[in-house]
Amino acid sequence: MNTVKNALAQKSGALIHVRSDDMVVEALRQMRDNRVRSVLVIDDEVLVGIVTQGDCAIKVLLPGLDAKQTPASQVMTRNPVTVSPDDRLESCMTMMATRGFRHLPVLDAGRVVGVISIGDVVKDIIRDLERNVGDLMGYVMRDGPGG
Repeated sequence: MNTVKNALAQKSGALIHVRSDDMVVEALRQMRDNRVRSVLVIDDEVLVGIVTQGDCAIKVLLPGLDAKQTPASQVMTRNPVTVSPDDRLESCMTMMATRGFRHLPVLDAGRVVGVISIGDVVKDIIRDLERNVGDLMGYVMRDGPGG
């Protein structure tokens, strides 16, 4: 498996985020406009949290709060678990599966450089499988067993 850095290179460079004092409606707009399911919460270039669609539904919609008057700080997961660019995607996948995460912020020397999602990990697995199948097909077609 590849590293987080390799997976980030496959994504667009846009870092989707809001500030902790932004209203939840802004986080939802960012998710909608960028077709993502979470946004990072960054204050003064420091990661302070993450807000997911689930957070918005469970912590705003269900209790009947107004997304236009509820700050992201009220619904975000504070101090989220992070990974580094050198981490292996396999360890990210294990962490996501065992801890129930779908998104992991990526920090490089304390600076936010991206987010890895479970979808990114799955795409990497598919790329590896396609590469392996191509290699095997080449072997069979060119050399063949006993060749």
